[in-house]
Amino acid sequence: MGRGRAKAKQQKVARELKYNTHFTDLDALQRELGTSDSGGHGIPEDTGARDDECEDWTGTER
Repeated sequence: MGRGRAKAKQQKVARELKYNTHFTDLDALQRELGTSDSGGHGIPEDTGARDDECEDWTGTER
């Protein structure tokens, strides 16, 4: 007993998130996260080091 009020609030929040459109200031978000627009989008280049580590650990080649 007592779960009804909490469940109703969760449903209300979920409904608001689903149907209400929210404006997101992407420039402000980028400044807050401290990322620069270098074109790489913060994704590091794949050096293949992870595959080498897996080979060492498993003893098999991929």
